[in-house]
Amino acid sequence: MTYSEEPETLDRNLAIEMVRVTEAAAMAAGRVLGWDEKELADGVAVEAMRRALNGVAIEGEVVIGEGEKDEAPMLYIGEKVGAGGPPRVDIAVDPIEGTTLVAHGMPGAVSVITVAEPGTMLRTHVAYMEKIAVGPGARGAIDITRPPGENLHRIAEALGTPTRDLTVVVLDRPRHTDLLAEIRATGARLRLIPHGDVLGTIMSAMEDFTEVQVLMGIGGATEGVVGACAVRALDGDMQARFWPRDDAEVRLLREEGYEPNQILTVDDLCSSQDISLALTGISDSDLVRGVQYGPRHIRTHSLAMRSRSHSLRWISTVHDVSWLRASGRRLALEDPRVHAER
Repeated sequence: MTYSEEPETLDRNLAIEMVRVTEAAAMAAGRVLGWDEKELADGVAVEAMRRALNGVAIEGEVVIGEGEKDEAPMLYIGEKVGAGGPPRVDIAVDPIEGTTLVAHGMPGAVSVITVAEPGTMLRTHVAYMEKIAVGPGARGAIDITRPPGENLHRIAEALGTPTRDLTVVVLDRPRHTDLLAEIRATGARLRLIPHGDVLGTIMSAMEDFTEVQVLMGIGGATEGVVGACAVRALDGDMQARFWPRDDAEVRLLREEGYEPNQILTVDDLCSSQDISLALTGISDSDLVRGVQYGPRHIRTHSLAMRSRSHSLRWISTVHDVSWLRASGRRLALEDPRVHAER
């Protein structure tokens, strides 16, 4: 039987298998926390993630990756990864969500990967999109074409809570000045984040586990697709629309078959029925703790979610340093500058 004849449902729980992949990237990147070395951090994380991915029994293709956006040498869009399948899967990777956070030693940096059925994740070369995301309790209450204040009132009504009890997460950017004023006018609370809105999107959909109920604002388009996979896995809701920065991006959108004001639902962003997502903390965040290094052990903290089983698993792992050394996992152990000199 050829791979194309295999059922496309993912019978294994790949979310747990992918935790090993994000652990590898996080342990490598965490070595340079606070070094102000974004490229070095990204380089070791990419290499560690790629090596770990190629040890997983899948036939994977990177559909959202480092290559075309950041000109990284590996994990580029279209790259084939895995030790061989089945299953065939599409993969979205972000070895470091928040490279600036790692460079400055700030909280909130994670390594994240999403796996889904082939052809189910939106692909675009446009850099940014406007987004709004919520959890299951507010599903159906959002409309990105309406003013932010109206959306917040509709979300509060769906959740059965006063608008003042909502917490909205927004990227701290000058482009959000008007948005922030409108949110504050409703009485809702604000959580401003400096970089990386994938984590904020996930938090907004996990209404029983975090204090955040809503994500709003303009952020990366690829991050929007990764976040949408998590929202869908969590039975939340999300809408987006492209935010082209100039006429060239408008033309690019149309070449890709989209319109600048087109409304994208969570199903447009990710239509997979079987999504696996894993993330591991590099530095501490609301969802996972950062990597902790010791002379004999390295500790990691991860979250694995799978839409098919509606499961969430927080995984704390103690890695034996002597075993990592014996198995050749040097990126988790050595000074990353040694890697850069090679």
